[in-house]
Amino acid sequence: MNSKDWFRNTDWNAEIEKAFFEKLRRARDKSQYIRIQASTLASSNPEVALKLLEHYFALGDKFDYAQAYVDQATAYLAMGESEKAIDAYEAALTREVEFPNLQTQANMDLPFLIALHEIEKLYDRALQLLDIAESKLMFPLDHFRWHASKALINTARGRNVDAMLSACEAESVQSASHSRHARARQR
Repeated sequence: MNSKDWFRNTDWNAEIEKAFFEKLRRARDKSQYIRIQASTLASSNPEVALKLLEHYFALGDKFDYAQAYVDQATAYLAMGESEKAIDAYEAALTREVEFPNLQTQANMDLPFLIALHEIEKLYDRALQLLDIAESKLMFPLDHFRWHASKALINTARGRNVDAMLSACEAESVQSASHSRHARARQR
């Protein structure tokens, strides 16, 4: 790994951990490096990511708390702990209200999680978040997840026409994105 990327290790073992903390000891902005390293490991090594995030939160530098909570949710999901992931996403959303200059994908990640896991008791919350997020959709993946979440929730609630419309929109976004990628590869 490039010495400039010492805080983006994709693997983790005793040797890497030792080297990371040696570099961290000399770093100025320790919290940022810890949060980025935790984010890098959240899906592949969630236990380590959660320990790093505990260390991050203990430092008290609240600047990037929202993203740290999203990273925490990612780690919990990798461990199959969806309830804890939901709590972490809610913490991220709370932090975004307190500090709106830094936004995350929690407003899309949480409804998508709720829809995929069919958590009926949170459907209203998911729809509330989707309504808020609708005007902020930028990327094809955002549009896809927004429509897919709506389709899944509407299907579960027996709103078949709305579900069909949302599913068609999700498929349309996915097809358009796939076509753009295919054309780009042909060039």
